Amino acid sequence: MNTKKRILLCAIAALPLLTLSAQKNVVDEVIWVVGDDPILLSDVEEARISYEMNGQPIENAYCVIPEQLALQKLFLHQADLDSIEADETYAIRYADEEINAHLQRYGSRENLEMIARRSISSLREMYKKQARDDYRSKSVQRKLASGIKVTPAEVREYFRNMPEDSLPLIPEKVEVQIITLQPQVSRQEVERIEGQLREFARRVNSGESEFSTLAKFYSQDGSARNGGELGYTGKNAWVPEFANVAFSLNDPKKVSKIVRTEFGFHIIQLIDKRGDKVNVRHILLRPEIEESEYERSLARLDSIATDIRNGVFTFEQAAITLSDDKDTRSNNGLMATSSMETGVRTSRIELKDLPADVARAVVNLQEGEISPAFRLTNDRGQTVCAIVKLRKRHPAHRANMTEDFQLLKNIVTNERSQKVIQDWIAEKIKKTYIRINPDWRNCDFEYPYWVK
Repeated sequence: MNTKKRILLCAIAALPLLTLSAQKNVVDEVIWVVGDDPILLSDVEEARISYEMNGQPIENAYCVIPEQLALQKLFLHQADLDSIEADETYAIRYADEEINAHLQRYGSRENLEMIARRSISSLREMYKKQARDDYRSKSVQRKLASGIKVTPAEVREYFRNMPEDSLPLIPEKVEVQIITLQPQVSRQEVERIEGQLREFARRVNSGESEFSTLAKFYSQDGSARNGGELGYTGKNAWVPEFANVAFSLNDPKKVSKIVRTEFGFHIIQLIDKRGDKVNVRHILLRPEIEESEYERSLARLDSIATDIRNGVFTFEQAAITLSDDKDTRSNNGLMATSSMETGVRTSRIELKDLPADVARAVVNLQEGEISPAFRLTNDRGQTVCAIVKLRKRHPAHRANMTEDFQLLKNIVTNERSQKVIQDWIAEKIKKTYIRINPDWRNCDFEYPYWVK
């Protein structure tokens, strides 16, 4: 496996699609210890199965995966020392994206839960933990490499004598603009949900029911399995509407007013305050939208597209004034993504990196063409309606300094960053208590210092 990819792979996808080593009929065991943290055989099995089910089998998995997990623990230990905290908003969004991707793959919640052998809420909590670890691990790596600077002259020198066929092949990318409409929730549905939440609040305030019990049975958030508890969290980690109410609570025996956010409707209960963080429970209910509202939104979007084609207004004007997508409307509807390795945002996106519904709508469009209206599951798990415009298609080509300077600069920067990180890992291993079960030592590890 490529060294760079292995170092940067700090959060291992862990969709547990089979029970622990069912074929081998073995008992779980501690196979590595890194510092004070054990690595279990079940951890390795879950990662291995996840890779295989996602079409990414790993050669010599029982050597490679434990070392990946050990590297992750080194980064997380450093994150603890540096007091690096996870971004809860990122964790929630990542979990929703993963769940949505699996729902599209397996067709329904029931199929996914059957294959995963755990509930959607359990999967969501698992992905939140994965995202938190990923965020903290990458923050450590960015901090280690923060002093690295690369000049344009150094980039030109690096690639000056490289044969053209050795330059990176840039796959086809597209620039896509989008307008979305969120179908309206009926007044009756809002009243139904608010009535249910008011009843929950009454039962808790009167002592008739425990908030955590109601959350386990009724909340539609992944935290339901923990009784709605979110853990000690800073104010910036939550959407403002939720955070403002959560941080205003002072009496753990009382339930908040109903809070409406982009995720749905909540009630909140304070558990504890600690410095600039609070620990709360919440119950989330998501409104159900009538089919007629979806049809109305689709028809309106088709009408908007017709007006754009007829020159009544531009796509950019419509995106700014009509779109419900707050992530793109301030940028003329232009979609953008961040590189997982560099964090650099770009509007040039590979089809495989677009939401599946958007990719299907774009794949056969010509430049400047607008799609028919379609339904889209957004990164918050909501079904919205959308139209897209193919702004530009960039054919596959060999990287060059004119079009792809930032990418070439990133290659040089990453190579230097990896050298710094590799040196740090080697030194960290030497200073950290490591114990490997003798049966797991016979491996050609990337780093030779594990076995002491």
